[in-house]
Amino acid sequence: MIFTNGHPSPKIDTPDSSQPRLIFKAVGFFSLITIGVPSNAIILSVFTHVRVTEKKLLPSNAILSMLALVNLLVIISKGLPQAIHSIGIRNILNDIECKILSFMYRICRGMTICVTCLLSCNQCIILAPSSKSWLSLKQKIPPNLPWVMLLLWCINIAIYPSCLIHVRAIGNYTTSKYTLHLEFCNHDFMTFESYVANGIAIALRDFFFVGSMTLASCYIVLTLYKHGKQIQGMRSSDKNPGKSVEYKASRAVVLLVTIYVALFGLDSCIWIYTLTVSRVSPVISDARVFFGTLYAALSPIVIIKTNKKIKTSLMCRSKDRLLASDATLTDSKEHQ
Repeated sequence: MIFTNGHPSPKIDTPDSSQPRLIFKAVGFFSLITIGVPSNAIILSVFTHVRVTEKKLLPSNAILSMLALVNLLVIISKGLPQAIHSIGIRNILNDIECKILSFMYRICRGMTICVTCLLSCNQCIILAPSSKSWLSLKQKIPPNLPWVMLLLWCINIAIYPSCLIHVRAIGNYTTSKYTLHLEFCNHDFMTFESYVANGIAIALRDFFFVGSMTLASCYIVLTLYKHGKQIQGMRSSDKNPGKSVEYKASRAVVLLVTIYVALFGLDSCIWIYTLTVSRVSPVISDARVFFGTLYAALSPIVIIKTNKKIKTSLMCRSKDRLLASDATLTDSKEHQ
């Protein structure tokens, strides 16, 4: 973190009655960082290497690259501060750092919804029959994919300008009752109208994109079911046709959407519960933040396990290392 003149020195809390909660919190968020950062970095490095060496990247792989990027930024902007807070360190951010981290987290958290939706819709279009209307979409999506992603970034940036205006580091000042109290920062919406408008914008975005990805996934599942029936009809005693690349990719997309929708539903249930109580337990708040960030660590594992390009690249790198190791051993023996 950056330290500036006049910045309050980091404060380290002494153990108290909340220590068991902080221990579980530390284990959870440090595990999330340990899994999420390297796995998302692997996806980005593989697809960057493919883009540089092969001069092209499939639309689905480009979308997965964007998902890995926003996942990585979510972990850095939310998982890392939560992990630092769990070990008792306080007051390490100033106003500018709070604004940047809050803005980054909220935009990238929104982008995970949008990009996962884009991934499912893209796979839906791939599986769709080659009729005139679907064929037009199949032809238009690849060249316009960068513009679609730019539009998604613009939508999420437009929802959160208040992060750059009203977020401040925790300090000795008065806040309104429309304030979100975070570990290191306060997000004071100042007025009821601003608070409600922000909530409505986020809700509309979430339900639109979650609903769209759910509908697209239902279409994919229906298509896979029909495909499975056709494969069963084509099977013979001496030949068992394997599953197509599109079939395997579609299963992976459905799994990603299922994970996201399940975590989104859990997060929504916790949020609804918090509206029914007068005082929210810190355990509940920590659980909601953890489950809200968990997708950033789970989704790259699914991508690495199911994406053929990544698995092939990792296997090639592993073989290259083994060959280099064997060559080194051979040279050392010859010199002895």
